Amino acid sequence: MMDRSTGRLTSRPGPGCRATPPALVLVGHGSRDPRALSTVRALAERVRELRPGLPVHLGHIELNAPLLPDTLAGLGTAEAVLVPLLLSRGYHVKHDIPEMAAAATARTRVAAPLGPHPLLVDTLHARLVEAGWQTRMTDEQRRSSAVVLAAAGSRDPDSDLDTRHTARLLADRLGVPVVPAYATTAAPTVPEAVRALTASGRHRIAVASYFTAPGRFATECAKAAPWIATAPLGAHRSMAHLILHRYDQSAALPETPVTRELAPAF
Repeated sequence: MMDRSTGRLTSRPGPGCRATPPALVLVGHGSRDPRALSTVRALAERVRELRPGLPVHLGHIELNAPLLPDTLAGLGTAEAVLVPLLLSRGYHVKHDIPEMAAAATARTRVAAPLGPHPLLVDTLHARLVEAGWQTRMTDEQRRSSAVVLAAAGSRDPDSDLDTRHTARLLADRLGVPVVPAYATTAAPTVPEAVRALTASGRHRIAVASYFTAPGRFATECAKAAPWIATAPLGAHRSMAHLILHRYDQSAALPETPVTRELAPAF
């Protein structure tokens, strides 16, 4: 919810919320890296801490148990809001998750992906500072600094638009260029973005990991950093607040058999 007096998001439901709120189902992609599952579980626990009494469940698109169809089957005919732990619009958000939701007996709504949103930028900024990014720079340091926003990549043009939007928000926050780059499918790759920035005279180049959790892509992108590389977004408190924000947005929509909120909104 947005506190209009402060302009900040809060984790408390506002007046008029249902006595029994819909369950929140976090939808992870799934990974063979065990650190990814640990991260998603930690994020789910942080959400529970922020919103006591809210039923929070986890379901994966592939690779990890529980799979999303199994989680939804366990809910029976209950109402649920599915919040994708994905950072942009793409095939999983537009097709896979809604199709799994439509096949379930549970009354489901599919929230927008997490990005773009200022709370993601808060998390990216915090991870950069943890990695050694200086919040105060001289003019010379600023002219020589830049960030590569390392994302997974997708063939969906909406996914590219969302990632570029996040890059612009982060650039506004940092006051230096932020170039989106990708681990697969889309261009430029992270090494290509690093080379282009180096050729333009930027030698203090950080790679910001735009991944929810550790995995192969995040590890490979970090290796391309000529200066510092951040940890993935992980279970940062701002991520938990953003999940609840997406949940609240979707839960407030008029009910249909499967309500989808595809366009990210602040």
